[in-house]
Amino acid sequence: MTEHDEEGYTGPATLLVGDKEVPVEVELRGYFQPIDGYYHWYGRVRESSELASLAGGKKTAARVRTPQGEAAAEVSDPDPWNRYRITGTSTPPFQTDLTA
Repeated sequence: MTEHDEEGYTGPATLLVGDKEVPVEVELRGYFQPIDGYYHWYGRVRESSELASLAGGKKTAARVRTPQGEAAAEVSDPDPWNRYRITGTSTPPFQTDLTA
């Protein structure tokens, strides 16, 4: 893999926001950044009225769980199509060349 080649996951996931579990669909991508030594991953959560109700359009701490793994994340404000951005730094909630 070369610098900034991206790996990812698209499919069903569960967001844990506070004490609530929200079933969602996600599209996640990520890459290892050798400058800071961390794996950076990010993506979008498909429109979810339950997530919108819990997050209220604000940055919100969460955990994201996919069939491939689980990780801490931050859900930020929605785009014009009500898809929330999700980001994380560390082991991602999906398989990569580094975690396989």
